[in-house]
Amino acid sequence: MDSPFKQLASLLDTRISGHTSQAVAGLQAEMGTMTTSGLKLDSYKYEIQDYMTADWRIELELPAFSLTGTINGGSSAKIDFETARIPDVKIHFKEGLQPGDRVLVQPVNNGSDFVVLCKVVV
Repeated sequence: MDSPFKQLASLLDTRISGHTSQAVAGLQAEMGTMTTSGLKLDSYKYEIQDYMTADWRIELELPAFSLTGTINGGSSAKIDFETARIPDVKIHFKEGLQPGDRVLVQPVNNGSDFVVLCKVVV
């Protein structure tokens, strides 16, 4: 006869494994391709037209640099810029997506919604 402790350990292991697999199952991101009218996931045969995109707000840091150009009167000028940080810069990610772009997609809400996280390039 098995020890009650072994039975308890086996039961706990089974329960924990089940909960862990349920929690991790909804976290898998997948690849997709942008189309002219939506999003096509590699693992799903239908096009998704109602998808979301991530809202990326960043702090932009520009290194010191110089620009040389011509002023309206025809004379040239050089402008030196110092290092600068610009807070709360919004990236308009969705507008930059083109048909054929490969993207990383995160299913959410038990797979009923999809969020395009980023464009994937080689």
